[in-house]
Amino acid sequence: MPLQRRLPKRGFTNIFKKKYAVVNIGDLNNFEPGVTVDTEALRRAGLVRGRNDGVKILGEGEISRPLTVRVHKASKSAREKIEAAGGRMEIL
Repeated sequence: MPLQRRLPKRGFTNIFKKKYAVVNIGDLNNFEPGVTVDTEALRRAGLVRGRNDGVKILGEGEISRPLTVRVHKASKSAREKIEAAGGRMEIL
C-alpha cells in the first residue's frame, strides 16, 4: 500500500485566508476624545501586535467618547456604538 494512502487525510488549509487582529470597543476608551484611531495608533497603544492583514473592531464593552475609527472591518454592533457615542467609523 503506498504511503499517501496509509496516512490519514487532514482537511484543507486556505492559503488566501486573511488574519485580522481583534480589538474590543471597550479598549478604545483609553484614547482622548476626538482623536482619529487607526492601525498605527492601536499598535502604539499596544492593542495590536504581530503581523496581521488588518484590524477588526468588535462590539464587546461600551464606549463613551466620540472617536473617528479607521480600520479594515467592524461588527455591526461596534459601528452602532461608535456612532451612538458621537464618533465616526471609516472602513479602509
